[in-house]
Amino acid sequence: MKRIGIMGGTFNPIHNGHLAIAEKAREQFLLEKVLFIPSGVPYMKDLKDVLPVSVRCEMTAEAIAGKPYFELSDIETADAAQGKNTYTYETLQKLKAADSDAAYYFILGADSLRDIENWKQPELIFQNCTVLAAVRGEYGSVKASSMEWLTGQISYLFEKFDASIEILDIPDIFISSTQIRRCIKDGKSIQNMVPEAVASYIQKHHLYE
Repeated sequence: MKRIGIMGGTFNPIHNGHLAIAEKAREQFLLEKVLFIPSGVPYMKDLKDVLPVSVRCEMTAEAIAGKPYFELSDIETADAAQGKNTYTYETLQKLKAADSDAAYYFILGADSLRDIENWKQPELIFQNCTVLAAVRGEYGSVKASSMEWLTGQISYLFEKFDASIEILDIPDIFISSTQIRRCIKDGKSIQNMVPEAVASYIQKHHLYE
């Protein structure tokens, strides 16, 4: 069975941290490829400063160009064009319908496990993928209390939803899209925060200024 990773997010903009996490997931879980899915209209997010999904897709394409194991998916753009909210469970169902022989691995930050049962149809999320909960830093650097909570939450979600959840150990990454947008507004460099092609795209189109 093909093992395919899913790296979803607003990608406003996509940055080197996203790429590093996706690569670590590919290596740790032997994924054939990782799909990058810019979110359409995320219902739980303030959209005030979010660029149109078409622009975020173009930036994502620039970021992963030349990386054979990374692939752009615009699966959420059709609903966004109609102003419809996009939901993770629906995206997973569409992916499974298109390729029922694939096993999907959905990458998210471990903190998201705190409220994932409040997402739309969480049982369908867990039914259609294995969740990779990304933990920053080597296990030894994570506070014992945090790991105790995480393992407890994983057990709870397994009991409630028969959820398959694995821990993805990622390097410490101190980059955020919010930080990048702030730097651009302040006229500061974003070198080493985003791929050069993304920086050029942002500059060319005067984004976030």
